[in-house]
Amino acid sequence: MTITLAQTATAFLSRSGLVASTVKSYEHTLLPLLKEYGRLPVELVDRQLLKNYFQSLDELRYTTHNRHQAIISALFNFAVESGYIKSNPASRLGLRKPIRERGEHRTDEVIRYLTPSQLEMMYASVKANSRLEAITRLLHRSGARVGELLTLELSQINQPQRKFQVGGKGNKQRWCFYSEDAEIALNKYILYYRHADSRALFTAQHPTTKVITPLSYRAMNANWKEAIGQSQDLIGIRLHDL
Repeated sequence: MTITLAQTATAFLSRSGLVASTVKSYEHTLLPLLKEYGRLPVELVDRQLLKNYFQSLDELRYTTHNRHQAIISALFNFAVESGYIKSNPASRLGLRKPIRERGEHRTDEVIRYLTPSQLEMMYASVKANSRLEAITRLLHRSGARVGELLTLELSQINQPQRKFQVGGKGNKQRWCFYSEDAEIALNKYILYYRHADSRALFTAQHPTTKVITPLSYRAMNANWKEAIGQSQDLIGIRLHDL
């Protein structure tokens, strides 16, 4: 008996144990495929047909695209287990990679969110170090990355408009705007603590040679760990998390 792709999908979605939200999500994902090929016998849906279909989904973000592919592969695994076909034509098809030009990036980093109480403790912890407080507020308030702040020169800060321009990933230039509390912290640092003999926005002085250099990530991170290490609720939070 010949069974179509649509009939296979119906059986796949009718399995016991699937919650309603999962069924609805799977239906939404499979519908475009079934509109195109639902009447085909499932054994005629081959690897090349699926490759062509996945390539047609170019308007989807890569994470959504790969989710579609995973669900469709699960459908054909079910078809194999049910004896409808001998092998899964979607097996080992490569996943779509992120496209940098679209702003897509793959990362394994855990995304963190600081609670209001953690933010309050964080700002209290860095208050004693004017340079670190300015950096912390800029990272939190402007959306700039650590490396971008460390390469800034004082002349690149537009203080009246509270903004600065950075060169980010892909050599793209963008403006970062900062808040009033960041402005207060930054102006205090520039007025009282920044070394004037350097073009860098954030400066450091060697304790022995007294040579003035741009602040390094290593030194800044050491200051950060020392400051937040006093609070059990802040241990493990990184500058990158801001």
